[in-house]
Amino acid sequence: MADIKPSEGDTQRFPRGPRGRRNRPGTDAGEAGLDGQPSEELVEKVVFINRSSKVVKGGRRFNFSALVVVGDKKGRVGVGLGKASEVADAIRRGGELARTQMVAVSLKDATIPHEVLTEFGGAKIVLRPASPGTGIIAGKTVRAVLESAGVKDVLTKSLGSNNAANVVKATLQGLLSLRRREDIFKSRGLEIRSVKAPEPPQAVPPTV
Repeated sequence: MADIKPSEGDTQRFPRGPRGRRNRPGTDAGEAGLDGQPSEELVEKVVFINRSSKVVKGGRRFNFSALVVVGDKKGRVGVGLGKASEVADAIRRGGELARTQMVAVSLKDATIPHEVLTEFGGAKIVLRPASPGTGIIAGKTVRAVLESAGVKDVLTKSLGSNNAANVVKATLQGLLSLRRREDIFKSRGLEIRSVKAPEPPQAVPPTV
């Protein structure tokens, strides 16, 4: 018997999946566990991707390196540099390395406890605390580290090199150098005295 081939009108079409990058799993999403539930609310941000080439006998061979910042927005952040022959593999390795190098930083509510100036290589970063509602006043490289750490109000300024790796490491070094007042008093064996707020003056009754 001859095989019956479906005509063009009877061809079954399958629905297309979501198109565009909007529906793809972004870099800011948390990691999912084995049961589909998020194991940790980690934020992963790709700061910089570099491409390097090597000339071989058959042509050029490309390698990629990805600088990734991972944080939980609750005071823990890490930085990793992944290298691979594909961009996706480099990002994955950078994220895995950043998760293993996460460190805790000292924050004061939604900002930082005090001003700090740090240097790493040719990069110089200034971090200053800001009042609530200010937001993160920073470039994209410094912003990635501060947002991952959980900072919401801060003023920053980059005074040196724009190298992404040095800027990220200088920002992380500045966050690690922050110390809260409670930690300083505890290390010196002192107690924080609670100061009562001044009472408002009482109104004097008018004299007749």
